[in-house]
Amino acid sequence: MRIVIIGAQGQVGSELTRRAPALGYEALAWDQAELDITDAAAVDRALAASGAGLVINAAAYTAVDKAEQEPELAFAVNRDGPAHLATACDRLQIPLLHISTDYVYDGRKPGPYVEDDPTAPLGVYGASKLAGDEAVRRLLPRHLILRVSWVFGLYGNNFVKTILRLAREREELRIVADQRGCPTYAGDIADVLLELAGRISAIDAGKLWGTYHYYGEPATTWHGFTEAIVEEARRYETLPVQTIVPIATADYPTPAARPANSVLDCAKLTARLGIQSRPWREGLKAMLAVR
Repeated sequence: MRIVIIGAQGQVGSELTRRAPALGYEALAWDQAELDITDAAAVDRALAASGAGLVINAAAYTAVDKAEQEPELAFAVNRDGPAHLATACDRLQIPLLHISTDYVYDGRKPGPYVEDDPTAPLGVYGASKLAGDEAVRRLLPRHLILRVSWVFGLYGNNFVKTILRLAREREELRIVADQRGCPTYAGDIADVLLELAGRISAIDAGKLWGTYHYYGEPATTWHGFTEAIVEEARRYETLPVQTIVPIATADYPTPAARPANSVLDCAKLTARLGIQSRPWREGLKAMLAVR
């Protein structure tokens, strides 16, 4: 199958581009330089000429704090871009796999979020991503939306890279310990998307389109994740950091509010499609072994 990968230089897009050929896919990997998804006409022309049987959208405006100052750009990329892709895919009668986020929830639920829980994003980033999800649902019946949380990996900017940099510079780190979520390795997300791509005909026949959650397990806090990062990194290098201090969200104010609870429930994906969550520590080990 020929597939189009949108956002090819991002965390997940880079992994998709690297892994797809090994699974027999002919991948057309496009980033913003190749296709501006905020341009409806450009999207329509590009997909019509691609000859692809499937589109995977891994493109997004992900600067959570900066989005508060750039709402128009965030909505253009995260809402209008998926809408343009969905419209073109519908005209061409090809499916769309689209990546979403835990930030569509407000984090006030005490337990893990399931797909039909009410959404209530706390900031512009989450609101723009939710608007993109809604556009895809409205415009394209044959879609899969995969909501993920706390993504990290070899490519792009992410929490693991930030912690590694700080651990090399400081003896003490102060890390938020009252936000819970599920770190998710970008390589695992790419593997899941490519597995879903290979099962499109069965998904189509079973009418299994819709929204699903996927995450790394188990749930942890940013503080707990930091401890694991430092522990694993010490297998490869000496780090000056000595103390990792747990702090409250209130002690680390940011322009955009974060959900206190970003834990997702993966049961629907497992029950309907047989795909299970994977331990994030394995992804962390894989990332640090080759960085």
